[in-house]
This record gives sequence, C-alpha cells and structure tokens, in this order.
Amino acid sequence: MMWDLNSLLLNDTFLKLFSIQYIMAELTFKDLSFEKDKDRVKVNFLKIFYFYLDENSLSKIGPHEINKNSINFKTLSENNARKKFDFLLANAFKNLKNKLNNKTTIYIHQTSGIPLIGTNYFGLVDRGSNIIEVKPLTSCNISCIFCSVDEGPKSRRKVDFVVEKDYLVDEFRKIVEFKNSNNIDAHINAQGEPTLYTEMADLVRDIMSIKGVKTSSIDTNGLLLTKQYIDELAEAGLTRINLSLHALDPKKATELAGYPYNLNKVLEMARYIPKTKMDLIIVPVWMPGYNDEEIPKLAKFAQDIGAGKHCPPIGIQNMLNYKFGRNPVKETPMEMFYKKMKELEEKHNLKLIFDKTAFDVEDLPELPKPFKKDQTVEAEIVMPGRIGSEKLAVAKNRLISVPNCYKEEGSKVKLRIKRTKHNIFLGEMLD
Repeated sequence: MMWDLNSLLLNDTFLKLFSIQYIMAELTFKDLSFEKDKDRVKVNFLKIFYFYLDENSLSKIGPHEINKNSINFKTLSENNARKKFDFLLANAFKNLKNKLNNKTTIYIHQTSGIPLIGTNYFGLVDRGSNIIEVKPLTSCNISCIFCSVDEGPKSRRKVDFVVEKDYLVDEFRKIVEFKNSNNIDAHINAQGEPTLYTEMADLVRDIMSIKGVKTSSIDTNGLLLTKQYIDELAEAGLTRINLSLHALDPKKATELAGYPYNLNKVLEMARYIPKTKMDLIIVPVWMPGYNDEEIPKLAKFAQDIGAGKHCPPIGIQNMLNYKFGRNPVKETPMEMFYKKMKELEEKHNLKLIFDKTAFDVEDLPELPKPFKKDQTVEAEIVMPGRIGSEKLAVAKNRLISVPNCYKEEGSKVKLRIKRTKHNIFLGEMLD
C-alpha cells in the first residue's frame, strides 16, 4: 500500500504522533561525564571533581538515557530540556566534591559574582611586575613536608576551589591591557598542583593568544606529566616548566614528598622536556638537615639534561616558615641562605645565585587598590575560606579574607581592612 504524504500532513493525529516520536533532545558536554550509581547518577566534572544527580529529579524532567558525555531526553525539545537540566545542574553544583580528598569544592565562574582578585587561594595575582600569577585551582596529589600552604592528601584545609577557564582568561586579559606591555609573563601556579587542572593546555593556548603576552610558565611536581601531556603544553605555547624536584635519592625524595613518589617517572619527564621547544628549570627547596647533599647533585643533573636553554637550569629556594604551612625545620635567614649557596657555588663550580634579570622580570604598574589599610568597608559574605572559621567576602570587585567569621553566606558585614599588599586583602570584623 502506498502512503499518501499529503493526506498524512492533513491528519492532526498523525502529526502529534509523528512529533512525539521524533522529538528528542541530546545534551552533550565537554567537561561533564555521567555514570550510573544505583538510584543516582554520578557526574564527573573536569575529571577530578564530582557530584550526584537524583534519578527521580531527572525523571521529573522526562524520560531519559544516560551516556558517557551526554543525556538524551526523549520527549523534549533541546531548549526545553536544556533549561530544565541547567536548573538541576546549578543546584547540584552546590554539592561539588574533590575526588582526591572528598572536600567540598566551590566552582568559580563568570556568573558566580565572585571576583578573581583579592585572595591568594585562586584567581589572579599582580605583584607590580610583568609577571601575572594564574591560579586555576587548589588541591595537590602529594603532601610535601615543607608545603607553605599545607596542601595535599594530608591537608587540613577545609575547602577547595576550581575556576572556569574562560573567566580566568577574560580577567587575565584585563590586567594585561592595564599593564600595557609586550613583555607579560603568565606564571601558572596554585595552592597545590596546577596540572590537576584538566583544561591546562587550553588555558595556556588562550593566554598565549592575548596581545602583549610574551612568555608563560607552570610550576609542577611532575608526577602527572607524560610525554603526550608535555607535547600538548608545548604545542599550546607554554614557554617553561618549573619542576619541583628536591632530591635524586629515591628514599629522600619520597620522604620530602610526604606521600608515595615515583621519582623515576619524574626524572624521565625531566629529561624529555628540554627535547621540546619548552625550557626547563629545576626548582628544589633547600631543607637544612634533609637534602643538603642533594642540592649539588640536582644542579649537575639540571646541566646534564639540558635544562636552562633560556633561563637558569636550577633555582634553589630557601624553605620559609609560614603560619599555616608545614614547618619541619626553622627557616634559614636569607643572609645565611645566600652564604650557603655561595659556598656550594665555589665548592662545586656551579652557578646557583641569580637575580631577577635572569628571568626578564621588570617592574610595571600594579592594579589600583580600592581599599586602604585601616579603612572601614561594607562587604558581603559569599563563601567559606580555607582555614578554620575564615570566610571570604566581596566588596568593590575584590575578595577579602575575613578570619574568625561566623556570619552566614549573604550576610552584610563591616570590616576594617588590615592587609592590602598586592591587592590581597584581609579584613577584621567590626560587628
């Protein structure tokens, strides 16, 4: 029997049935993946974060099918499905967790109302030079015994943060435009391990495409690097890798890492980096009584593998004590530190002391500060901080750290500004 298409088009009942049969919304995601977990759906975000969606909530939207990177709603238009699902996601993101430590994680994005300047935890830091610090997330895969910010699996920090890539790039661009220089260096560091950030190659690529940005570097412990990952970073335009390597002795390296540590893999990656178009600098922390004998060995290793094509091959860091960090030894005064480095230079015929010209650092105007020290400001509490009862507040497009604060999110508070250096603000409660 032949179908008469014209007669079918005139049949309202058929049109309704036809529409129901063929309308289906497929919502696909780059940064989300889905997996069934009994009566819930586990949603993985940027690989190391997760939250759950309740199956009943999904069913209320409509009949659906879960795939790895997509959800199909079988009876809804795409616009309708996306609107309903976005609402569900927005609420679920409030329960975001970090897979590495199961800590509550806060996602900072363009519509969050949370500025990227004002804290050292995440976002952007301008210290009055051509270097702009980029901090995409908190969290670390090891627990170095000297960690200045107490990061890693053994961390006592309460909460983690992760920042939307496009938000970081847009705000970074504004600082570059303010500085009006063609010699900007993007220094990607973090309170933790930056390579945990899944979108790192894209972040580098987008930053390096900004007019005025000349170079970029990333701090890393090297454990998550692979040859493929290194190639991706090089292709994206990364200029240099700053490798935190503190000992060549496996036992000593593991002790300093405070966690299981694959030294052989890190050394393999260190040897590979100089073979790419990127540069490499080894940046150990000198720990008196722990790795004294390792420092000259590391310096020779750096030279032997071809580190320091356009920068020093090694940069020794003095271990400093921080109030909320891990402090296994008393810090060495800087005068004594440089004396020790000078002795090592003479004894081993090595160059260990460098000034800022070795890294092409130049002074540039710093972003204006909207507050002065001891000024009273009104601010809104927006989220918890990382330490104890600390909260983070917002005023005049800046974040302000507020210690010993027990106010709820959304509360209006009066603060006395106690710190303003480099647009990193601390305020004490007045009410």
